[in-house]
Amino acid sequence: MVFTVEELLSKEIITPARYLGNELGAVHKSWESAQVRWVLTYPEIYEVGASNLGHIILYNILNAQPRQLCDRAYLPAPDLAAKLRETQTPLFAVENRRSLTDFDILGFSLSYELGATNILEMLDLAGIPLTSQERATGSYPLIFAGGQTATSNPEPYADFFDFIALGDGEELLPEIGLVLEDGKAANLTKEELLLDLAQIPGVYVPQFYDMAPDGSVHPNRPDVPKRILRRVATPMPAYSIGLVPYVETVHNRLTIEIRRGCTRGCRFCQPGMLTRPARDVEPEKVVEAIEQGMRATGYNEFSLLSLSCSDYLALPAVGMEIKNRLKDENISLSLPSQRVDRFDENIANILGGTRQGGLTFAPEAGTQRMRDIVNKGLTNEELLRGVKTAVEQGWDKIKLYFMIGLPGETDVDVLGIAETVRWLKQECYTQGRRHLNFNLTISNFTPKPHTPFQWHSVSTTEFQRKQALLRNEFRRIKGVKVNFTDVRISAMEDFIGRGDRRLSSVLRRAWELGAGMDSWFDSLERAFAAWEKAIAESGLTWKYRQVENGEWNVFQPLADSHQPSESTNSTPQPSDSNSLDASLPWDHIDTGIDKNWLIADLQRALEAATVPDCSFEGCSHCGICGTDFGHNVVIAPPPIPEFAGHFKPNQEKVQRLRVWFGKHGEMALVSHLDLVRLYDRTVRRASLPIAYTGGFHPNPRIMIANALPLGATSDGEIVDFELTQAMDVEQFKERLASQLPKDVPVYRVEEVSLTAPAATQVLERAEYCITVAATQGTSLQQLQDWIEAIKRQEAIWWEKTTKSRKKQQVNLRDRLFELELVESDKPEAYPTESAVVRYVGSCRNDGTLLRPEHLVYMLEQVSQQEWELLHSHRQQLILANV
Repeated sequence: MVFTVEELLSKEIITPARYLGNELGAVHKSWESAQVRWVLTYPEIYEVGASNLGHIILYNILNAQPRQLCDRAYLPAPDLAAKLRETQTPLFAVENRRSLTDFDILGFSLSYELGATNILEMLDLAGIPLTSQERATGSYPLIFAGGQTATSNPEPYADFFDFIALGDGEELLPEIGLVLEDGKAANLTKEELLLDLAQIPGVYVPQFYDMAPDGSVHPNRPDVPKRILRRVATPMPAYSIGLVPYVETVHNRLTIEIRRGCTRGCRFCQPGMLTRPARDVEPEKVVEAIEQGMRATGYNEFSLLSLSCSDYLALPAVGMEIKNRLKDENISLSLPSQRVDRFDENIANILGGTRQGGLTFAPEAGTQRMRDIVNKGLTNEELLRGVKTAVEQGWDKIKLYFMIGLPGETDVDVLGIAETVRWLKQECYTQGRRHLNFNLTISNFTPKPHTPFQWHSVSTTEFQRKQALLRNEFRRIKGVKVNFTDVRISAMEDFIGRGDRRLSSVLRRAWELGAGMDSWFDSLERAFAAWEKAIAESGLTWKYRQVENGEWNVFQPLADSHQPSESTNSTPQPSDSNSLDASLPWDHIDTGIDKNWLIADLQRALEAATVPDCSFEGCSHCGICGTDFGHNVVIAPPPIPEFAGHFKPNQEKVQRLRVWFGKHGEMALVSHLDLVRLYDRTVRRASLPIAYTGGFHPNPRIMIANALPLGATSDGEIVDFELTQAMDVEQFKERLASQLPKDVPVYRVEEVSLTAPAATQVLERAEYCITVAATQGTSLQQLQDWIEAIKRQEAIWWEKTTKSRKKQQVNLRDRLFELELVESDKPEAYPTESAVVRYVGSCRNDGTLLRPEHLVYMLEQVSQQEWELLHSHRQQLILANV
């Protein structure tokens, strides 16, 4: 079934442009010619999902496969979700606008333990049964999950999926597509198809495995592997260039991966263990992808992505090369949290400039002893040197990440966080300069599967006590903002992340009680209450109490570690062995890391012994390197180009061009601020010589005359461009129009004197055609009489609330200059009882406006009945004669 987006979306929906599927980079392939039809279903709102690099890469790779089609779906915001349920409309994919049940396979990204409830929400909205067992009969798409959380421990979510894709998906997903294509051609049953999929390395089919009483998982048939291999792929930067959303997303920039995997060996870090070996991308490919990507997308910012960007030895050379090539285009580089011990002047130069971004370091712990226990590989001297370099290069605000609750931590270590911050502020103080400010995030350590600390147990009671210690200490330190993670969220992450298949029922019940991820932010109390109730109903309260109280401590002597600590609930409960050699629910997942090596590394942690990074020093014998997973690939750094200087905005104005354009169709659902962003990117893609404003944040001199209301269409919008080089008017028009969406047509371009006022200054009036309908029904003659009545009025008063919340009476009649009833040019688009009214009213940027809603109000005043505004179309903007 094909949906008409206008039936679902309107200006009443918050940010309707999320769901249009018409962004730059969206792929529209033939439905009929595709043999396998995918949907990558991201269980977060669009602003998160559309900027996720893995989502973009896999979307591009799947659409590059012959006979395969890949669409997208996102978790709808609560307003659209309610509308879908109210109208009994199933959740749809954004490009083909078909129900998710029309596709062959749906792939969910599961990168966070608490995100599983969002997946259940999407399945329910799509009208798809939640568990694989419930889907055993009936015609439903295959449902699978991938991502870090799914790879590390799929068992809590196993009941909901037909299969799990483990590890990197760039090569795995196309292989799955080929098996599906062959299976459809052979008319295989679902079980036969899943059995074929289970033969692909990296595919785990839970129904072919059973859980033992101790939580471990074993095959229930001989023709599937006992352990399922995690897949490893080489990064492919070219596939990172893709979607350019209209709306502002959480990562509103081009992102290029420079290194996959990390061998630093931080003992708390699951991504570092799950992505080995480390694989550098060739610097030439990185530079090429960034330059092509910035030209193709029009972004003004790019980010280089890695678990540890500073360990990409070519970073200074690559960053400097791109910085120099794009120095005249007001483009900035951002990096995720980086190694403070590798931060130097070269990296500062590629990050700094007019649009200097933020700077984030992660010391993780406040004392040298704790940093050695977690194998951070960072000394106090290196920390101070990196922070001092940042201050000397112009940063006066730095973000730091710390953790509490780590194994072996004492109160001295906890208070060491505050002492470290105090020490850094003192050492970096320079008379005559601004004080250094810190923004701290202090998270609660949650042990993760496949790490040396996976056997440790944390205590939410201890978290609360340690947070109180730090809050009290930081009250005495100025210039520090501290954010703490809520201990209840950390407790739920731990409870689910290291659980077994028994937790599937808890996840489902928590979702039924309203514990979606959005509820953590809207009402944490309600969300946590839902989880507690779900746990109690499942009979697993005893297990959750172990998370609250601390089940056991790996820093007890290993000989004693088979016994729970005294803090465990004394009431007899089902026993969980704490032996290091006991089976774990995720032991059947072969990540490449030897379990015995994890035990040995835990022993080294007890001794505060560090392990060097095997990318740059000797092998640590973790078990990764070999034929299944490959080896570390470390590329020697090329020479660093000479720094050509930071961007200096060209403020010279040589020519002003005025453009008349339209806004039609679905672009009516793109907001004014999003349109401003669209023009910025369009100018970049078209390589137009735009002038910039001055100041710390230079902006292109693009001035849209007036904001068009959301949902309104137009044939008469105006925008001024000021250029640093004179251009032929027709050439400018052609280059601009070639980069705009088809529903933003360019009608004409004229050169305007630079000494003349801008269109924003001389805008006087606007002409609208609005489609209206009386809620009680009326005749055209009655409407004509009411229009004449409005024209006879000298005053129609309307109460306006100012920005300062003061009430002000406005005479709307003074703002109305022309009013008449006209024939509709699209009578089939609206109810027969509707009518079209043309008017000319005030439209000045000082707030003197006559909006379509105002005219509806005037109609209601003279007719004494309610009217509905069905559509607004702006015919033209009228400028004053100067």
